[in-house]
Amino acid sequence: MKKYLFNVSMLFIVLNFNSFYAQDVSLFQQFNGRFDYTAIGNTMNTSENGPFSVCEILTSSSANLNLNENQTVIAAYLYWAGSGEGDFEVNLNDSTISAERTFSNSLDANRIFFAAFADVTNLILEQGNGIYTLSELDLTEVIAPYCPTGTNFAGWAIIIVFEDDNLPLNQVNVYDGLQSVPTSLNITLANLNVLDNEGAKIGFLAWEGDAAIAVNETLSINGIPISNPPLNPVNNAFNSTNSFTNSTELWNMDIDFYNIQNLINIGDTSATIQLTSGQDFVMINNVITVLNSQLPDATIQLIEYDVECNSFEIELVYEVFNSNSTDILPANTPIAFYANNTLVGQSSTQNNLNIDSSETASIILQIPENLAPEFVLTIAVDDNGSGEGIVTELNEENNAFTINIELLLPPDIVSLPEITACNEGFEIATFNLFDLIETLPDQNDENYSFFETLEDLNSNVNIISNPTQYNNNTNPQPIYIKQITDACFEVFQSELQIENCPPRIPEGFSPNNDGLNDWFNIQGLYNVFINHELLIYNRYGTLIFLGDNSAPWDGIPNRGINGIGNLVPTGSYYYILKLNDPDFRNPSGWVTISY
Repeated sequence: MKKYLFNVSMLFIVLNFNSFYAQDVSLFQQFNGRFDYTAIGNTMNTSENGPFSVCEILTSSSANLNLNENQTVIAAYLYWAGSGEGDFEVNLNDSTISAERTFSNSLDANRIFFAAFADVTNLILEQGNGIYTLSELDLTEVIAPYCPTGTNFAGWAIIIVFEDDNLPLNQVNVYDGLQSVPTSLNITLANLNVLDNEGAKIGFLAWEGDAAIAVNETLSINGIPISNPPLNPVNNAFNSTNSFTNSTELWNMDIDFYNIQNLINIGDTSATIQLTSGQDFVMINNVITVLNSQLPDATIQLIEYDVECNSFEIELVYEVFNSNSTDILPANTPIAFYANNTLVGQSSTQNNLNIDSSETASIILQIPENLAPEFVLTIAVDDNGSGEGIVTELNEENNAFTINIELLLPPDIVSLPEITACNEGFEIATFNLFDLIETLPDQNDENYSFFETLEDLNSNVNIISNPTQYNNNTNPQPIYIKQITDACFEVFQSELQIENCPPRIPEGFSPNNDGLNDWFNIQGLYNVFINHELLIYNRYGTLIFLGDNSAPWDGIPNRGINGIGNLVPTGSYYYILKLNDPDFRNPSGWVTISY
């Protein structure tokens, strides 16, 4: 059960130190299944170091690996170490091995030490059981200054994790670093669920221990000092021994393990390991624990997601795993979905997930508009929506997956220059809306559609059907433009402006009722210049017609004493057009009537 911040992290181990240290001993790798481990290795010292020992060091030594037929190698890790700044390339059975990780520590400014690591799993799998010789570990040129103080050493070890179907379901943890233990080193193992303590053990690889120094050299589990007599007395844990071979001549290094099945209880959820040394300068290179802890380990991963253009919905396809576990992950394990730490969806597993199995599912989430368009999506398995889990797991810190997501929402509306057309009457004009996009680089008309409102654009309804012959509804009138792009679309806004233009006056007309040009049709006058007056004079200067917006001239006089109600004769007549608009002059001229 847990609360946690929404980030993905590896399993962490709490370490407390009361002394000077170099690289902390911390969890390197974890194995869950029917696993156990063994170790082989050897020293390069010819005797235990000390002020009166022989000051010499070997460059090679050998050890024998003898696994049972039903034991399959899962991982093999080579460690080597010694005095000085380091030799980081060695040979193992004539194969060149280069350090993949290195460690360092020091007793003072003049006495420094090194350790190195390499994964040799493939080599062990290829060569199997037999003699392994590590060579080319050459410290002969640097060892002499360390001899007077008894700190000259070199050696190597291989940790082999193997699978055996006859074993119970175990959790094997490999911790490493290069930590000196002048006082104490504490390791707390959390998230245990001990179902059976049979075969529980702890082991370590230590350098520079001296059998002759036995001052508070202890290994304790849950506060209880443990021993393995006569090989490892309770007060001399670091004494040049190999618990796997019962050797007491592994000079200045220890490859030891202890059975702790009586110190780990069924039902335990944690354990504390403590190593102490009251005098001897001892460096711990690795610690290995084997515990029968049967728990699931829920993890989750986003497989893919799909976002639609201009939508706050996102469809996720995700997979829940029970990998690296020792028990079934139960069905209905909750799953929570967060956008910027805001809960936006919930789900649960559908099936019991066996060890190393998984299931795939999908969900559609509605992202709140105030979190869009960019947000951090967090998917957390074994999360009830408040950061709390309901399943006890091997690792409570690896339940979340995070990813940055950007919705395909249109950007801010871009303003385009307005266009203007002449008033055709009652402030209505005809526009070619494609004129609005003349300033844009994309001139493909098929990529554009036009709308009278932004709501219609976003809903993609009421598209203007004839954009090349569009008549406005208001003056001015906004127009919204959607441009389809590869990703989504762009939005533009412009405005249609209607203005009065100078009237276009014809030179003549023929009022013969043939339906063609039967009246003095002045374009851009009627219903545009509402207050205009039209005066028509004959060639003698007599006013024969006075018209306005409701009375155009059809060739029949309405003024004077003669001819009222009859068509005027063929000829030219003088007109004066009073527009009564201060922005325009009053045009005048001659118009010809013919029949």
